[in-house]
Amino acid sequence: MSKVELLAPAKNGIYGQEAINHGADAVYIGAPQFSARVAANSSIAEIEELVRYAHRYEAKVFVALNTILDDRELGQSAQLINQFYNIGVDALIIQDVGILSLDLPPIPLHASTQMDNRSLQRILLLEQWGFERAILARELTLEEIAQIRQNSSIELEAFVHGALCVSYSGRCYLSRAYTGRSANRGNCSQLCRLPYTLVDQSGKVIVQDRHLLSLKDMDRSHALKEMMDAGITSFKIEGRLKELSYLKNITSYYRQKLDAILNETPDYQRASFGTTTFFFTPDPTKTFHRDKTEYFLKGRIPVHTTLNTPKSTGELIGKVTRVFDYYFTYEGKPLNNGDGMITFDSQEQLVGFKVNRVEGSKVFPATMPILEKGQILYRNEDHDFEKQLSGKTAERKLALSIQGKETTNGLMLSFKDEMGNQFVKEYHIEKEIARNQEMARENTIKQLSRIGNTYFYIQDINIEWDTPFFIPSSQISTMKREMLEGLEEMRTQRELIPNPRPRKKKDYGVKVPKELSYLFNVANSGARKIYFSEGAEKIDPAFEQQIPEGNPLVMQCKHCIKYALGFCPKYFPDKKGTSFQEPFYLKQGAINLRVEFDCKECVMNLYSLPKGDVLPKGE
Repeated sequence: MSKVELLAPAKNGIYGQEAINHGADAVYIGAPQFSARVAANSSIAEIEELVRYAHRYEAKVFVALNTILDDRELGQSAQLINQFYNIGVDALIIQDVGILSLDLPPIPLHASTQMDNRSLQRILLLEQWGFERAILARELTLEEIAQIRQNSSIELEAFVHGALCVSYSGRCYLSRAYTGRSANRGNCSQLCRLPYTLVDQSGKVIVQDRHLLSLKDMDRSHALKEMMDAGITSFKIEGRLKELSYLKNITSYYRQKLDAILNETPDYQRASFGTTTFFFTPDPTKTFHRDKTEYFLKGRIPVHTTLNTPKSTGELIGKVTRVFDYYFTYEGKPLNNGDGMITFDSQEQLVGFKVNRVEGSKVFPATMPILEKGQILYRNEDHDFEKQLSGKTAERKLALSIQGKETTNGLMLSFKDEMGNQFVKEYHIEKEIARNQEMARENTIKQLSRIGNTYFYIQDINIEWDTPFFIPSSQISTMKREMLEGLEEMRTQRELIPNPRPRKKKDYGVKVPKELSYLFNVANSGARKIYFSEGAEKIDPAFEQQIPEGNPLVMQCKHCIKYALGFCPKYFPDKKGTSFQEPFYLKQGAINLRVEFDCKECVMNLYSLPKGDVLPKGE
C-alpha cells in the first residue's frame, strides 16, 4: 500500500506547526544558511522544536539546504547537516552535488527541483548517487512522470500548487546576469515578473509592455488521483515566503482533496497520523491567487501567463452595472466592508481600490476609481476571510483508546494511541462496592474521558470489572493524569530514538557528459570530484562564479512566447505565415534578451545580449 504525503512549506517554526495542524504530512523549512529562500531561513533550535511537534503525529520535517555552494560554504554545510541529523530531521533537500563528497550522517537526501530533474537519465543518476527522493521538474507531463516511475525506484515528489518559475529550475541566470542576485543562491530578483516589449529582428513591435514571462500559479487540485496513478507519492505546495493565511487555506484545501481520494482508494493511505478538524471552509481564490494553471501536466495549453499583471487577482466577484460620483452598483458575489478590489480598464491596466462600505448592490470605495459599466471585478483581499484565518482555524488530534480491567488489587488501565504507543499501569484501589453500580461505572468512564486540552480525542473507552466499585473522583483524575503523562513520555522517548537510513545506491550505468558547461552549476571542488568520478573530463565554473563571455543562455523555458501568441508552426500551422522576422528580442529597461525557439526540443531559450550589441528599435 502506497503512502501519500501532503508536503507544505514553512517560513519558520510557527508556520510549520500550523501546517501540521492543518493536515500536512510533512513540512519543508529553510536551513539557517544556504536555503533557496534567503528570506525564509530558520535557526537550529526552531527546527528542533518543529521536529518534535511534527513527530507527535509521525509527520516529517525536511530541511532545505538547496543552493549551490563554494568550497568554504561546503565545509560549513557539513557541520549543519550533522546538527540536522542529531535533532531528528527526516531528510535534507539539496541542490549542490558537492554535498555528496562530504562525510555525511545517514540522513536521507532529496534532490531539489533546482537540480533540473526533467529526464529519466537524470533521475537514474540521482538514484545511483543514493538519493531517496527526486523532486520533479514542474514541466513534466503525466506520461513523462509515469515513464520515470516505471523505470526507477526512487520516491517521486511533484509540485501541485503555488508560484511557477518560467525557467526550468536551476537553469535560470537572468537575475544573476542583470542584478548580481542569483536564483541558484536563493536570492532571485524575479525579473520574469516585469513587463517586456517583444520585437522582431527588424525592430517591429510584436507586443508592447506585457508580462510575457509571468506565469499563472499552479493548481493541480483536480488532477491529484491522476498524479498518484502516474507515480507521485508526495504532493508539494510552494510558498515558503507566503503569509500564514495562505498556508492555512491551501494546506487545508489539499488535505480535504486528498482525504476524499484516500477514502475511496484502498491502495493508498495517508503518510501521517491524526484527524484534523477545520473551523473554516478553504478556498484557494481567497488568499494569494494569480489565476491558475495545471501547467504542462496534460500537455501544452494556450495560456500559462498573466499578461496584464503579476500580482494576485484573487476571486472573481462579478461586474459593474452602473457608475455614480461616489459609488457604483454591481452584480455578483457578496462583498464586505474593507475588501480589497481590482479591475482592469479599457487599456488593460490594473486598477485597485478599497471598499469602504457596502449597501446591498451599492459599493462605496474609499477613493472612487474610474470605472465603466461592464468592467469585471475581482476581490484580492477578503476582509472577513482574513479575519477568520487570523484566529484558530484547525486542530489536529490523535485517536486514543482507553481500556480498563479489574484485577485482584484494583484496576489495570491501558492508554493506547492510533500509532500503537501504549502505556499500561495497575492501580491498587481499596474495593468499596458501589451502592449504585451503574452510576459508578458511568462516572468512572465519564471522568477518564475528560482529557481536556490535549492532542488526543477518545476513540473508544471500556472497563471490564466483575462488580463496579467506588473510586473517588480525585483518584480518577490522578490516574488519568499519570496515564497521559506515561503515554507522553513513552511517545517522546520513541521520537528521540535515532532513525539512521543508510543511502541505497543502484547502478544503472548512467554517466555524465565529458564536458560540463556552466549549466551544471559546479561551484566547488566537491562537486567537481563527484562529476569527474562519473566520467566528466572538463568542467566549466558555475555562472555565479564566472559569467560566460559573449551571449550566454540565461533562461531555458518550456513556456513558449511564440506558442502563447498563437503562431507556433507546429501547433498552429494555419497561422505560421506571419510577417515577423526571427530572432525575436525582449526588452525591459537595461535588460536585453535574444529569444530563440528550439522547436525540436520544444523549448524556448533566452540569451543575454553581449555588451555592444544593439537591440533592434521598435517601429
